[in-house]
Amino acid sequence: MIKKQWTLSSVLIVVCIFFIALNMRPAVTAIGPLYNILLESLHISNTKMSFLTSIPVFCMGLFAPFAVPLQKKFGTKTAITLLILLLALANGLRFLKESYGLLVITSFLAGFAIALIGPMLNAYIKKKFPNRFTTVVGIYSFGIGTGATLSAALTVMFYSHFYGSWTIALGSWSILALSTLMMWYLLIQKEGQELSRKDEKSEQLTRNPWKSIQAWTMLIYFGLQTSLFFSMMSWLVPILQDKGYSLGAASTILTCMSFIQMIGNIVVPILMEKWTSRIAWLFALGILGIFGFALLWVGSGTLLLFAVFIIGIVLSGLFPIGLLLPLDEARTTEEANSWSSMVLSGGFIISAIIPIVIGYCYDITGNHTVTFTIFMTIMLGIMATTYSLKKNSL
Repeated sequence: MIKKQWTLSSVLIVVCIFFIALNMRPAVTAIGPLYNILLESLHISNTKMSFLTSIPVFCMGLFAPFAVPLQKKFGTKTAITLLILLLALANGLRFLKESYGLLVITSFLAGFAIALIGPMLNAYIKKKFPNRFTTVVGIYSFGIGTGATLSAALTVMFYSHFYGSWTIALGSWSILALSTLMMWYLLIQKEGQELSRKDEKSEQLTRNPWKSIQAWTMLIYFGLQTSLFFSMMSWLVPILQDKGYSLGAASTILTCMSFIQMIGNIVVPILMEKWTSRIAWLFALGILGIFGFALLWVGSGTLLLFAVFIIGIVLSGLFPIGLLLPLDEARTTEEANSWSSMVLSGGFIISAIIPIVIGYCYDITGNHTVTFTIFMTIMLGIMATTYSLKKNSL
């Protein structure tokens, strides 16, 4: 298939997609580096703390199916504009005061916005870049990874710089969202009239993903791999602190893992343009992941750092593949939205449960033995879904 050359317009669109992706994780992942600080400041349990990362993830699952009707009602570009504004508001409200209730509300709002942006952006990528969507999804994944890395690295820095104010540290991410909103708005104005709702409705949905075994397998896979990501972002710092690392050192290691994942998010999709078998990639990453988590469990010192490096590589590959699987199956833009909505919906609901379970188990046991058992079980589950996808000849 002949691929069209990149134009200035297409490059600007990709840049905007990247900046939107930057905003898709800080509202959730900025909590992790401040975990023990928030725990002490708010006088809450580990289970309640886990809700702050699980609520937005649960919302990502619960509200993702609404992306299809919202896209039809407002059009893709207008809908995304409104959702970026909502995301900026959610982050900005965290400036107001030190309140667990406010954090819960803003986590809900952020999760709602992210839930709808995700499948809409996937469908938009499929429509605008039908012959290059693997590469653009890689850039999108890279943006998400970069956002997670920045939140891990800068949130603690903001906290220290602003004299121990975690409200400023968390609220500062609204500035990024507002900047992205301006970029996106200027782009869609320059691009001219947005896709008419009539045009978007004209594509008939030929297959219902909720009736497809393949789609359900993708959903389970996406839920398991996303569970790993959010659990690691929430719990790696506390795990490392339990192993004797300071908050600063543990946060630095988390940042390094996020950086590795960020780089892999774009490198893996580019490599997949040459080695296209999703199944081969999944089997390789699954085996590597089992080894990495086992090493994190029993390792210390250099071995522990090597384990984090391996896990960063694994997470960097699992996520973009999860985004690509429904797009590989989709035949139209509306179908891409529908399949992505289903996979992201169920997947995020699954991944919302795991951090809560880990927090509850830690409150009971006081150690992370169950945590690592859960991590290993998830990796085995990913291997099982990979085998199922292979049987269905993806």
